[in-house]
Amino acid sequence: MKKKYIEYKLLVCAALCCFSLVGGAWASNADKLIKACENCHGKGGASTESDTPIIGGYSEEFIIHNLTSYKNNERDCPETQYRSGSKKGTRTDMCQVTKNLNDNNMTQIARFFAKQKFVRAKQKFDPVLAKRGKEIHETYCEVCHSEGGTVAADGTGMPAGQWMPYLIQACEEFRSDKRPIPKPMKLIIDKLDKADIEALINYYGSFQ
Repeated sequence: MKKKYIEYKLLVCAALCCFSLVGGAWASNADKLIKACENCHGKGGASTESDTPIIGGYSEEFIIHNLTSYKNNERDCPETQYRSGSKKGTRTDMCQVTKNLNDNNMTQIARFFAKQKFVRAKQKFDPVLAKRGKEIHETYCEVCHSEGGTVAADGTGMPAGQWMPYLIQACEEFRSDKRPIPKPMKLIIDKLDKADIEALINYYGSFQ
């Protein structure tokens, strides 16, 4: 009986060691993936580059959706470059970055950045255009992007406080069908002319 008990304890210890090693490797891999993201999107996803979106604080659902869209080549992948780290200056794009990610990888990345604070960009905006943009938002966008586009739980992204140059790029992708877009949003964005889009983006840029 004593021999069996000792064997049982040895098996339990071996199992715990195995889980510890696997868990440590998993955590290490997650850290590497997150660091790679931060090399472009900034610490905690608080991008300081106007052409690179702030992703810290977005919902887990929204981040996974976008990573999946890139991985499946469902949206345009403009060329960019690493802004820091060992690959600084190296050209890349989001399709390349996501091509080898699996579901667990994307979940790890999304959970980390969803827990971060959304740090709004400090940028210049036109107050007159922002006032008009507020009216456009309340008429067309508030139903999905609530409280002025500041709520992560909507799962639709937070345009309020996002970099304006990036928002311009995103709208161009939506209008040219280079990026997946929900049908209700497609109907709305097709109604808005260039001046409307400019006003709307200035409104979102006014959140600082």
